[in-house]
Amino acid sequence: MNDPLAKHVLEDALRQFRQLKAQADKARAQVDDQQLFTIIDPASNSLAVIMKHLSGNLRSRWTDFLTSDGEKPNRQRDTEFEMDDATTRQMLLEWWEEGWKCLFEALAPLQPEDLMREVMIRGEAQTVVIAINRQLTHYAAHIGQIVFLARHLKSSDWQTLSVPRGQSAKFNRAMLDKLKTQG
Repeated sequence: MNDPLAKHVLEDALRQFRQLKAQADKARAQVDDQQLFTIIDPASNSLAVIMKHLSGNLRSRWTDFLTSDGEKPNRQRDTEFEMDDATTRQMLLEWWEEGWKCLFEALAPLQPEDLMREVMIRGEAQTVVIAINRQLTHYAAHIGQIVFLARHLKSSDWQTLSVPRGQSAKFNRAMLDKLKTQG
């Protein structure tokens, strides 16, 4: 992989992870404590459980990313899907921020030559670029769940995270106008 492309891949991965986190943070910020822990049916997870799972995955995958298996021996994945009554919103936010901190601290210093290095996840060897993409898709799926569930719980009080319905043409015009004034 040539250096400019590899550098671009790393920069874009960081950008995509930051956007995913921001999207989840904006969705989560719209729900109250009760909604955060609401389970809509027996087969579903609450927002809190999804956040707890992602936090555990983030810590496990990104701690010592280049030097140890991404599935840490002390991770108890099954317990990530359990919520006890003592868990608070503040605790979840601390776990959440700690997990994302692990990711950003592991990803930021990577260099283009690191993309083809081999890392392990659950004993399976893969390149750094594959491991990054694997986590991007995993986190995007769960953050989609967070957004969907928060939107469902907020119903008509939901504040959109993207272009509001019926506003696409207006948004596109504004974007084109912005480009024209910059050009």
